[in-house]
Amino acid sequence: MNTPSRRQTHQVKIDHITVGSESPVVVQSMTNTDTADAAATAAQVRELSEAGSEMVRITVNNPDSAAKVAEIRQRLDDMGCNTPLIGDFHFNGERLLAEFPECGRALSKYRINPGNVGKGAKGDEKFAFMIRTAAENGKAVRIGVNWGSLDQSLAKRMMDANLASPAPQPPEAVMKEALIVSALESAEKAVALGLPEDKIILSCKVSAVQDLIQVYRELAARCRYPLHLGLTEAGMGSKGIVASAAALSVLLQEGIGDTIRISLTPEPGTSRTQEVVVAQEILQTMGLRSFTPMVTACPGCGRTTSTVFQELAQDIQRYLREQMIVWRLQYPGVENLNVAVMGCVVNGPGESKLADIGISLPGTGETPIAPVYVDGERKVTLKGDNLAAEFLAIVREYVETNYGENGRKRDRSRIIPIQTA
Repeated sequence: MNTPSRRQTHQVKIDHITVGSESPVVVQSMTNTDTADAAATAAQVRELSEAGSEMVRITVNNPDSAAKVAEIRQRLDDMGCNTPLIGDFHFNGERLLAEFPECGRALSKYRINPGNVGKGAKGDEKFAFMIRTAAENGKAVRIGVNWGSLDQSLAKRMMDANLASPAPQPPEAVMKEALIVSALESAEKAVALGLPEDKIILSCKVSAVQDLIQVYRELAARCRYPLHLGLTEAGMGSKGIVASAAALSVLLQEGIGDTIRISLTPEPGTSRTQEVVVAQEILQTMGLRSFTPMVTACPGCGRTTSTVFQELAQDIQRYLREQMIVWRLQYPGVENLNVAVMGCVVNGPGESKLADIGISLPGTGETPIAPVYVDGERKVTLKGDNLAAEFLAIVREYVETNYGENGRKRDRSRIIPIQTA
């Protein structure tokens, strides 16, 4: 598969993870627990990590939360989870870092929003303190500009200059330019304050797909900093997933983007991990990374009135994702496995032969047998009530035989390391 060439940037080291240039695009997520509840936050970080999030951002918004960051880090270390923690600071970050220096040391990266640091000379002092603290602790910083919290003094300055121009631009164009200027000027200030260029990541988040694409194209053309991609608020359910995929896929195809987050609004009471899964699937379907074996399944039609193939495809996908927590350590390369679960004779045998392992289930009115193909050859024919369990057993045997230390399919050139808990 041909994959996009990556934009050349500075490489930023964040603990054991390298961000930028030819390094893998990193999957990031964020907790929604109260950071002051160290046990709950550590548990959610671990859950996100096990789902595949390679860095996790936590809110640090008050003394109670800042006081617990070091404990959260220790709890994760005790659980064997080495996922880097990112501190999300707004409004009072300099005060929290000053009052709780152990917080700044426990974090692996700080996120600073220039629009929420403060105004004028006081804001400059607060920004300088946070940047110097990061530099003293050897931490990376993401300077994250948001459409909804843009530095208003900068926006006014640029709007006034635009109005005085002989050929004024539309206000929307000026606001987009202000996002980019805010990020770049803040990065320049950070470097002048002593933060190395290879400790800086930039982002300019908005909520609309076309705006995001336009802003990041321009930002990428004007700097060599790694870029963090994501819509500010993607939304819920399919809307959030489609919007994120539409925006990020265009940019990633152009080699733009070094870390990504899918900011989905979770359904009440549901796991936060869906945003991780969506991020992984965007990268994997584009051929940029491999995280878990993929299941190819037909959509179904009038030939497939039975739901057996739908249920089997769902069970297989769930089983493979659950097993990856262990398999990624035991069987390197297994994330490249391809499994096909097809519903009738039209495309079933052909698609099954193209996969590493495939099963072609009988359609409506077809003989109630299901041939299984392994590496393009018909291996066995299944039938009866235990079909699903028997197919799972074949998948397990294939993985054990073909991957790992002695597996003939082990191909380290295709393996891009991912975060493990």
